Amino acid sequence: MAGLFIDVTFTDAVARDPALAKKLVEVCPVNIFALGPDGRLTLVPENLDECTLCDLCIQAAPPGSLRVIKLYDS
Repeated sequence: MAGLFIDVTFTDAVARDPALAKKLVEVCPVNIFALGPDGRLTLVPENLDECTLCDLCIQAAPPGSLRVIKLYDS
């Protein structure tokens, strides 16, 4: 589910990688990411619009595997 201002997408490989999932949870300053009960990476939809576009998640993930999509024109 997309937020009002942004959406975040990531590959299934990212979601299934426990070390990467944990790192993404740790680096996000506004808690967009969480670990599901099965250890997979999940989104916290109510936090999506808190994104500061800091790019820490993009830098932590393999190139092209995670995207932060602006749903508005700046």
